[in-house]
Amino acid sequence: MILLRILGTGGKWIARLSITASIVTALSFPALGRESPKTEVKTKEPIPERQEALTVTANKQEENVQEVPMSMSAFNGLAIEDKQIENINELGDFVSNLMIFNDGIGGVNSPSMRGIHADAESLGVSTGLYIDEIPVSNTLGFADPLLDIERVEVLRGPQGTLYGKNTEVGAINIITRLPDNEFRAKASTKIGINAQSAALNLSGPISRDKLFFGLTGRYYEENGFVERVGTNETVDDRENMYGKGQLRWTPSEDLEVRMLISHLQLDDGASRMNRNPGCTLFSAAPPNGFGMPAPGDREVASNRPAWNKSKEDSQALKISYDINDALALTSTSTHRVFNEYRSIDTDFSSMDFLWMEADNTYRTISEELRLSYDAGWKWLIGFYGDMNDYEIRQKFVRNTRSRDEDGHSYALFGQTTVPLTSQLNITGGLRYEYQQLECTDNIADKEFDESWENISPKLALDYRFTPQVMGYASVAKGFRAGGFNYFAGNRNESYDAEEVWSYEAGAKSQLFDNRLILNGAVYYMDIQDMQATEGAPPMDLHITNSAEATAHGVEVDMQLLLTRCLTLDAGFGYSHVEYDKFKDDSGIYDGNKSPYAPEFTVNVGAQYRTEKGLYFRTDVVGYGRMYLDKANKYSRDPYALVNAKIGYETEHLDIYLFTKNLFDTNYDTEGYYGGLFTLYNPPREVGLTLAYRF
Repeated sequence: MILLRILGTGGKWIARLSITASIVTALSFPALGRESPKTEVKTKEPIPERQEALTVTANKQEENVQEVPMSMSAFNGLAIEDKQIENINELGDFVSNLMIFNDGIGGVNSPSMRGIHADAESLGVSTGLYIDEIPVSNTLGFADPLLDIERVEVLRGPQGTLYGKNTEVGAINIITRLPDNEFRAKASTKIGINAQSAALNLSGPISRDKLFFGLTGRYYEENGFVERVGTNETVDDRENMYGKGQLRWTPSEDLEVRMLISHLQLDDGASRMNRNPGCTLFSAAPPNGFGMPAPGDREVASNRPAWNKSKEDSQALKISYDINDALALTSTSTHRVFNEYRSIDTDFSSMDFLWMEADNTYRTISEELRLSYDAGWKWLIGFYGDMNDYEIRQKFVRNTRSRDEDGHSYALFGQTTVPLTSQLNITGGLRYEYQQLECTDNIADKEFDESWENISPKLALDYRFTPQVMGYASVAKGFRAGGFNYFAGNRNESYDAEEVWSYEAGAKSQLFDNRLILNGAVYYMDIQDMQATEGAPPMDLHITNSAEATAHGVEVDMQLLLTRCLTLDAGFGYSHVEYDKFKDDSGIYDGNKSPYAPEFTVNVGAQYRTEKGLYFRTDVVGYGRMYLDKANKYSRDPYALVNAKIGYETEHLDIYLFTKNLFDTNYDTEGYYGGLFTLYNPPREVGLTLAYRF
């Protein structure tokens, strides 16, 4: 199979050869050269007669999602495929009050949950991402494709007790499918007018009942749509290669050892942004500006080549041992490295005014050890520790930066759920976390160090009114870690952790013989020591803890099995985040809306699938108005997109015609980064998908 061996060679012809080879191999050799296994081949999941709630591990113990006392969304692997969620940044379209914002650069995405968003200068996140328990605690590499997924869990609200720093308002868990005794293989290709891809999944036993393997690979390329002035050349083509492998060893019924390794390689052109035509920094005449002509729509005149050849490598070793039927011990060791290697000409002109070359390395090693008990009364206790090593090497027009940041943190945590009556449960948890950072400025020959401590409690009550209806109320604390201003000119001051107290009440229900799942929640948040950006872009932005804010909102999610073949689902989130107190040298912002906080999110979908193979799905996803700066001068207007997919499914072969952004809606972000830039949205996509299981 040549799919995974051409990584990095590039070229549209090679990509097409890869796609063709994958499909031909799949169709020609249904069992990889062996006779077909005698066991029945698993195809699409059977059409259900009622809604089945997922089993999740949001609280790091197995639970029915409808019994977890928090607002959350969960999707199994089939739902991920049906909704055309191909990567993490598309996940937010289907989760109430979640937006995953692309900063115009491949491999860089930042989440906004319940209107709380981490500023780009911090590289941090307010919503943590965990891929097979590997923590992704910054925006770099927040972009893995979703392949061979068992399920995705999105937890809303502070998760400080069990997950710790940078899960201030939520956490996203992505769990890869476990290989087992059943041999599974799938080859797929997508051929669109703007993008092409080929993917392969293989899993099965090496030694039956003892040792299993899983392999996943994808090649993806996307045509650019930003042109260089005076040519027909696009500068923003995208190309990436992804591979993941896992081994699962079960030497006994009580012991499981699982090892995972993955690699993501980017080979992209320029960022999908341009100068904002209305920005006075570029358009005003000297001396107040640089007098650059207004850029054309989706045109740049950059005199320096832009590229992004960043890569990510991750490894995890998970050991689970069942001491007895109720008591279990779990150890998870992880290692993740993201190398940011790119060049960007951010003045997008023939002038040498703003450009940067970066060769930065971000490394994290973590270990979590926990002991859990589940026999009516549930509890767990655990230890977490990590080490971070950041090497920042950047070259600009007039200067360079060379800084190293080393840090570590450790935490002790515990949580318990006690049944007070047959209908009433109480959950309590507590976490203590310590973080220490050291920063060395190799240019100025200066060193800085700082440390922080944080205690994150949680208390929740849930009451089962009927076997199908549960209500709950909770209070929890979350925090976003502190850090250094290592991207802000000569400023090296540290900033402290941002803290959130959240109060939430909600209900979960399965009605009409489990044909309807209807969940809802309301919340109020008090944000203290809010991390806010001060100074003037692009070279003097720095983070302080000068703001305070409050937030409130609502979330509603619904899944309805209208008939055995027709399913409707919908989600709505409303979020209001407002500064109570915030001023700096540029102004007073009391009463303004917090940036990157869409006023609402909405998704509505209808799906029709028959046992005879006919399939159809359509989705409408949308976001409300979103301000881009603390002064509320710049904003992105509300918008909605329509996606659709129609096809025919057989025992082995599926074929679909699909479209994303059917009506080619324009939702460009004008005024990004203090008004300097415009981020371009991708155009309509139409294409064909083929998938073969063997």
